[in-house]
Formats: sequence, C-alpha cells, structure tokens
Amino acid sequence: MSAAPQWIDCPDLRRRIGVFADRADAGARLAGLLEGESSGQPLLLAIPSGGIPVAIRIAGTLGLRLEAAVVSKIALPANSEAGYGAVAFDGTVELNEAFIRECGLSADTVARGIAQTREKVRRRTALFRADRPPLALTGESVVLIDDGLASGITMKAAVKAVGNQGAQRVIVAVPTGHDRSLLDLLAYGPQIFCANVRFGWSFAVADAYRQWSDVTEQEAAAQLKAFREKTGR
Repeated sequence: MSAAPQWIDCPDLRRRIGVFADRADAGARLAGLLEGESSGQPLLLAIPSGGIPVAIRIAGTLGLRLEAAVVSKIALPANSEAGYGAVAFDGTVELNEAFIRECGLSADTVARGIAQTREKVRRRTALFRADRPPLALTGESVVLIDDGLASGITMKAAVKAVGNQGAQRVIVAVPTGHDRSLLDLLAYGPQIFCANVRFGWSFAVADAYRQWSDVTEQEAAAQLKAFREKTGR
C-alpha cells in the first residue's frame, strides 16, 4: 500500500513541464486548490518578485487579503543564481550548512553575505511596503506564495519568520516544486499546496511555464500597487 500524499497537488499535472501559460495562469490553478481554505480568510503573503503575480491572481479569485513578505536569497560570491541561505523580512536567517561546507565558504564570507542580504531585504521592504504598516501576524492563518520551489531555502526562511511573528497556521502554496524540496520543507511544519510536483535529478522552476521571464522588483511593486488601488485591499 502506498503512503498517503504529504501535500496537496494536482494529479493531472504531476511530472509534467509547460503546464502553466504564465504566473497568472499558475495563480488561477492554485486558487482552485486553495478554495477550501478561503472561508477562514487567511492572509496571503507573496514573496517578491515572482510570487507577486501568482498571489494577485489568487487574491482576486478568492477575495483574500494580500501583503508582500520580503525574503531574499544569500547568493554565492561567484554565482548570484545559487544561494546558500536566505534572510527574511524580520531578520530570520536560514542557512544550508551542508552546501556551505561543500563550497568551502569561510565564516567571514558567510557573515558578509548575511550582512549584504539584510541590507537588500531592508531596501526591498521599503519598496514593497513603503505605505504599509508592519506585518501583524499574531494569531493569523497565513499562506506563503512564490512562483516555485527549487532548493526551498527561501521558503524555509519565510516559514520560520512567520512562525517567529506569531502566525497560528502556516500554509505554503506554490505552482511547481521538486518532491525532495517539498519533503524537506514539510519538516518545518507547514501544510503544502503544490499544483505541479516534479521528480528526478533535474529541476527548474521555469520549466513549468510556457511563457517565462524574470519579474523585476519595479514590475512586481507596480503590479501590487495596481491591485491595491483596484480592490482597496
């Protein structure tokens, strides 16, 4: 007898690529998965930049509150695409100690990376939350949203941060994710909704999308501002 699924997904999307037209389409599919949670009026927390358009579609479809929760990857000195940790909006730091050892990073290099990323988080928070009060999460049910889960280090930092801030229940909702990263994330305690679960040695978030481009900070901030002005939320 096979074990019961440890997350909620879309069986028809498993192991497939190119399943979403774009991030908005991915948000529409996630909204369907999350519909049963909407009656509790959870707070959606979008991780910029790519999580913003996904979350906007979910919030618009389900009529839920939406805020930005800035979390930034701590990038390798020689490769900005690869990260060995992340810093969240409240200062929470999550490190991949095994990867740090594998890369031979010194304690000074790690400390410098954390400091630089803290500054990046402050700058991005000023951009995405300039006109908003500080996040008040005590007793809240929250849904953390990004456009995909690759290594999962950014989402791990986000889950720890909202827990530190008093969230009562934590849900993670992503359009696509690798099964190993989803399993790792489960150890941090959230309930997970992932529409497109993929397996194997090779994984890229972009492969789930037929149209893919990076979302700039300015684009994401403008999209969020327009959503707030349109909905009054």
